[in-house]
Amino acid sequence: MSVAYLPIAEIRASHRMASDGVHLVARNYRKGVRLDPHMHREAQLVYAARGTMQVTTPQGRWLVPPDRAVWVPARLVHAIDVLADIEMRTLYFDPVWLKRERNSSLRSEFVVRVSPLLHQAILALFEKGNAPERSALLIKLVMLELHRAEDPATFIPLPHEPRCRRAADFVLADLTALHDIERLAQKVGTSARTLSRLFSAETQLSFKAWCQRARIAAAIELMSTCDNVSVKKIAADLGYASMPAFSHAFRQVTGKTPTEFMATQ
Repeated sequence: MSVAYLPIAEIRASHRMASDGVHLVARNYRKGVRLDPHMHREAQLVYAARGTMQVTTPQGRWLVPPDRAVWVPARLVHAIDVLADIEMRTLYFDPVWLKRERNSSLRSEFVVRVSPLLHQAILALFEKGNAPERSALLIKLVMLELHRAEDPATFIPLPHEPRCRRAADFVLADLTALHDIERLAQKVGTSARTLSRLFSAETQLSFKAWCQRARIAAAIELMSTCDNVSVKKIAADLGYASMPAFSHAFRQVTGKTPTEFMATQ
């Protein structure tokens, strides 16, 4: 595990300072690239102006389409998987600067709702020739716009207890299957009752609800990253018996039908 003293050495060519406590890094990544688990001395706002990525932290997996970003506190281990070609625009914040400018609300990771205003402010920060005064105002605007996204559909909480985590990994490895908790419990060396209790305690979701969340997150990933793939095919690929069954499950997690959800993306 490496800790970067400044933004990662190999991306220095695309790194510059916006102020005495804020660094900017612009980098494009192709689909399939993985940035293995690592951490930074700085906090960061990870944003893809185009494309979709997945950010994994100890808390869980966050699917990040262009209307979302992820706030990652300093020294928090995280990994990034590029699900579709992305234009990454990352802001790094020195902890001393951050403590001076903001309160403790930024001490844990969360998904940020990227408003049109925040999107434009981030892009404007990366324009060449910004005067210090303009950069300072844009950074202040970014900080004011760091609103937590309330929708849970693109987040899969990951359990830490070893048996529960192994069971979760079995499910994530094959989201098309209808996983039986009795059989899964036998695989990880515990009882169905204990495994059910562990899922509720570790993820704040029942086993059934967690599996459904994982499958719907996978559906959203496919919708975000696959061109010309019908919702009907996605439903079938994920093991749903019919479109009504898929739409019902999708609405239970997101509050919207698949068509309504995609219209907001």
